[in-house]
Amino acid sequence: MSRTVPNQKQAGRASTLQVPAMTRPADANLVIPFVSVRRVEADGINVFYREAGPPQAPVVLLLHGFPASSFMYRELIPRLADRYRVIAPDLPGFGFTEVPADRKYAYSFEALSLTIAAFTEALQLERYALYVFDYGAPTGFRLTMAHPERVAAIVSQNGNAYEEGLGDAWAPIRRYWREPTPENREAVRRELSPEGIRTQYVYGVPNPAAIAPEGYTLDATMIARPGNMDIQLDLLLDYANNVRLYPAFQQYFRQAKPPLLAIWGKNDPFFIPAGAEAFQKDLPNAHVQFLDTGHFATETHAAEIAAAMRQFLGATSTPAARSE
Repeated sequence: MSRTVPNQKQAGRASTLQVPAMTRPADANLVIPFVSVRRVEADGINVFYREAGPPQAPVVLLLHGFPASSFMYRELIPRLADRYRVIAPDLPGFGFTEVPADRKYAYSFEALSLTIAAFTEALQLERYALYVFDYGAPTGFRLTMAHPERVAAIVSQNGNAYEEGLGDAWAPIRRYWREPTPENREAVRRELSPEGIRTQYVYGVPNPAAIAPEGYTLDATMIARPGNMDIQLDLLLDYANNVRLYPAFQQYFRQAKPPLLAIWGKNDPFFIPAGAEAFQKDLPNAHVQFLDTGHFATETHAAEIAAAMRQFLGATSTPAARSE
């Protein structure tokens, strides 16, 4: 198992299409929030995002990971949107966000962070709670270091910031970092197959048959777009710079002391439980919770994650944020 196996655009304004939220059946009296799919131009990019909840409610910003998109939050968003304004963008190179060729975008985590910062400014998000997963963590932690005053709380779901949180599944990628030869790049490319992506979803899940195929099928389709595979290989190579930044992330935690919930799929081979526990070294009051699932915990435990978030955010002194 390796890291790689395992509409209308208006500048400064979002276009909107209302679609029903996807959620499991529950109380017959439950009012299911609508989820809007929208686009906004930010950093010269047509950013696609999903949004639900009252416009003036506290904001929760969800950042997805590899190889996914905001689609991974389809079960989580409606479970929060009665109380929060929930916003989930697709990062450049993922999902339905469109990067014009003449933008000459250089794909790196620093660039992703700058784009998301521009996205929050385009939406006038003055303050928000931040949910980070996988690639969303180094993207989001860069954002928090640049704008600590905007972040009211952090929820890290298998979003790593510590060396001890990197599992053995990273071994092939570490080799690619050490020797970024064409041979090692091609070895990683071969692992980004549809079956390799599916494995990332089902590994460590007690009942793999319960994982719906839509998520990993969409991911594989998006990666297969012309030119996108090389974008992913560039980002995997650049991930080494995230590891070098871990000490800076940790210094931010110690200095800013954001309320933090680490809620972790404990069977994740990429970001192992030690990464969740490590937050308490720098944030002694961090809450740590483990779930009996794998890397994509929202596929199996969206209800549990939503319940933990609602309790955590409700207990913080600044329970999320409001947009202006």
